[in-house]
Amino acid sequence: MQTDMSQNPNHTGSPAGDDSGQDQSIASTAPGQLRVIKRNGKVVGYDDDKITVAISKAFLAVEGGTAAASSRIHETVARLTEQVSATFKRRMPSGGTIHIEEIQDQVELALMRNGEQKVARDYVLYRERQAAKRAEQSHDLPEPTHQVDMSVTMEDGSKAPLDMARLEHLIRAACSGLEDVNADKIITETVKNLYDGVSIHDVNTSMVITARTMIEVEPNYSQVTARLLMDKIRAEALQFLNVAERASHDEMNALYGEALKAYIGKGIELELLSPKLAEFDLDKLGAALDGNRDLQFSYLGLQTLYDRYFIHHNDTRIELPQCFFMRVAMGLAVEEDNREARAIEFYNLLSSFDYMSSTPTLFNAGTLRPQLSSCYLTTVPDDLHGIYGAIQDNAMLSKFAGGLGNDWTPVRALGAYIKGTNGRSQGVVPFLKVVNDTAVAVNQGGKRKGAVCAYLETWHMDIEEFLELRKNTGDDRRRTHDMNSANWIPDLFMKRVINEEEWTLFSPNDAPDLHDLYGEAFEKAYLEYEAKTRSGEMKLFKRVPAINLWRKMLSMLFETGHPWFTFKDPCNLRSPQQHVGVVHSSNLCTEITLNTNQEEIAVCNLGSVNLAQHVDENGLDIEKLQGTINTAVRMLDNVIDINYYSVPQAERSNMKHRPVGLGIMGFQDALYKQGISYASEGAVKFADNSMEAVSYYAIQASAKLAEERGAYQTFEGSLWSQGVLPIDSID
Repeated sequence: MQTDMSQNPNHTGSPAGDDSGQDQSIASTAPGQLRVIKRNGKVVGYDDDKITVAISKAFLAVEGGTAAASSRIHETVARLTEQVSATFKRRMPSGGTIHIEEIQDQVELALMRNGEQKVARDYVLYRERQAAKRAEQSHDLPEPTHQVDMSVTMEDGSKAPLDMARLEHLIRAACSGLEDVNADKIITETVKNLYDGVSIHDVNTSMVITARTMIEVEPNYSQVTARLLMDKIRAEALQFLNVAERASHDEMNALYGEALKAYIGKGIELELLSPKLAEFDLDKLGAALDGNRDLQFSYLGLQTLYDRYFIHHNDTRIELPQCFFMRVAMGLAVEEDNREARAIEFYNLLSSFDYMSSTPTLFNAGTLRPQLSSCYLTTVPDDLHGIYGAIQDNAMLSKFAGGLGNDWTPVRALGAYIKGTNGRSQGVVPFLKVVNDTAVAVNQGGKRKGAVCAYLETWHMDIEEFLELRKNTGDDRRRTHDMNSANWIPDLFMKRVINEEEWTLFSPNDAPDLHDLYGEAFEKAYLEYEAKTRSGEMKLFKRVPAINLWRKMLSMLFETGHPWFTFKDPCNLRSPQQHVGVVHSSNLCTEITLNTNQEEIAVCNLGSVNLAQHVDENGLDIEKLQGTINTAVRMLDNVIDINYYSVPQAERSNMKHRPVGLGIMGFQDALYKQGISYASEGAVKFADNSMEAVSYYAIQASAKLAEERGAYQTFEGSLWSQGVLPIDSID
């Protein structure tokens, strides 16, 4: 493959030393300014700084970086850069376009005129080596088997013949080592989709799209498509970082370390990454990067990373896959004592796909605002200031990629009396419309849709209208098409359904203690409120057959998928933290149950073990699983301390209780690797054994971490402190 990169460690490439300078939009270059044509035809803005860097590296290669030499080098480089730039500005006072070779010629001439013969000689030899290397690499490609008479449009508008040798080489390399894929078929179909004068960018796009259409016929084409996409990603990032014009997969192992260093520097300069990352030993971390892991990606996975996760500047991705994983690892290791060792440990876990952090962690680790937690649970108070404060909290938390679970049960129902205005309440539903629209407006920092779920207890008087929030008919002002909803169901309601008894609905301002009660205490208080409705002491209530309400709940779930069912009593009776609060809801994905109140917003810090990476034909690899979980739990615990908290209630809660959630993924793949049918007793047994192992090692890892770092603040009095584990509370 044609490449244009430096093998000399003292030359990283720039307009004066190579043509792999940072891309700049031609549109951003004002009239009268100079522009540079690179060897691939791309036109970029002229930049004095890149000439300065290239000349500096030429001097350092000859004279070294001693303190004595550095002062002279700095003054000389500044003078030479000014001379080179002045030459072009005199020649083209109104602006114009210069080829990269012309700039290199002027640098060479300036060095000679200023008596820097040794540096000039080294620079000339470097240029010759690069030219020879390009020539050699262009001749290395075999003659194309498909002869096509077609031109492509380069970035500067010029035309060049379609390089079929390179196109075929790319596609054949992408198919290498994969079974049941046909390179010639992709080549033929790719060419069919091209036309005379096609842009150089669309050539790569055509290869990717062509291979992608074949995935439904043979899954291995997904790997082919990913490898073709990787070529685009490499070129985009390496050019921006001034590391190389482009590189093949085989060449990336030698370049990844340099790319990491350039990426961290550029990311900090552009205020995309935390300056703390520069404090790491980047040479050591760069040496740990494994470029072969780029081959693990399927197309959908890599395309998703490209579209949503990779750090970008002006829509140019400056992050490569292994740099991405290392950036996340560094972000999670930034407060560790042995940062480099821990970062490498975390990187190996992530890049091997043995474990994957949650999306907010992948988005934000190592950035200026490392909001790494997944979901936030809030309780909305029954006053206007508190309601809109909760909606503002939603916006701030969603801005930095947090998912939301809101407990709306305390808010009074439709028709309830408002003492401050001597009026009547409009109930919960109008506020939920605002919540819905807030989630749409604040769409997780522009990276993905905002996600929020509202919870309401089944005794709330607005429950019937709450059930209809996701319907496509009715008054659209009382519908929430973009928000999730969930029932928070007490056991007493299910008893009434089973016994076909009546169920009474209340407004929470008339029955405020029901919100914080569960189990027998809830049942006792509920019966007392029902007695008040019969005695006439309570005026605002509604009685319905419990089974009718249950049928409506099932009908809406079937029709709209909402609200889903969550059960209040088991969540609280089995909560290890019941000594310090009440669980009022789950999150939008219903995988966590944490205490909330007006002073605390519960936070969930999540990650997933990839089961498929921990099994073979002999079953579960227990030893590997234990090692993965030990590291994963440490990474999750680090999230709590490193996390950027956009609201103080979340920090208060997370620091006090330190909850982490370790899940699994790849269950179906794990069954497939073992030859176990999904619908079999063997699958049930594997689920039981694997989850028991995950639970055991997670608890063990947490206990070991407590020995090292101390127990969390509210440990005393918890079920954990009493030796009651989750499995012990089932009965």
